[in-house]
Amino acid sequence: MNPIEPPRLDRRTAIKWMMTAAASMAVMDHVSSGAAPAAISAKGYGMDPDLLKGYNPGDVWPLTFNSKQKRVTVALCDVMIPADEKSPKASDLGVPDFIDEWISSPYPGQAGDRKIVTEGLAWIDAESQKRFQRDFADIKPEQQTAICDAICNPAAAKPEHKAAVAFFKRFRDLTAGGYYTTPQGMRDIGYVGNVAMASFEGPTPEVLRHIGLA
Repeated sequence: MNPIEPPRLDRRTAIKWMMTAAASMAVMDHVSSGAAPAAISAKGYGMDPDLLKGYNPGDVWPLTFNSKQKRVTVALCDVMIPADEKSPKASDLGVPDFIDEWISSPYPGQAGDRKIVTEGLAWIDAESQKRFQRDFADIKPEQQTAICDAICNPAAAKPEHKAAVAFFKRFRDLTAGGYYTTPQGMRDIGYVGNVAMASFEGPTPEVLRHIGLA
């Protein structure tokens, strides 16, 4: 049975999300899988994007995923971050759309990810067909987990899975980077952020002395 298509994230929200996540993603290890593809010809949003504007497909840059790539992305995101009693699964928060925007943007930092992700998604579906004669999105959860188990641990993976291991790591970084940038993801890890406090007594005398203000 085909999975239900998750709600589509509007592009203005996705682009704002991508800009916010970029700061945290920059500190994650970046992997490479050969030469990066040619840069996308779109100019992007520049240094001062209009985040009040509604964007349609093609207004900023063309998206990458076709329907087959989107289906496997949804399935793999949800294997990595499934729903639990506290939080929704990754696809319910639009993480696949975030990844599509990320790898489609016309910047050098994302060009390598575009190659890694698109080739990795093709490998995942091919491996699923090889093992179970169905695409990754259509196999049972335990079968999806079996494929992921073969490539999630570099130390235990087979040598011929080296590229798939690199893909899995980067895809996992993108999935987590997107998910935990959302309000729901932040709540899941207990991040409070910019929330007004009922009372605030200020720094302790020890802290003031430490910074030379007391």
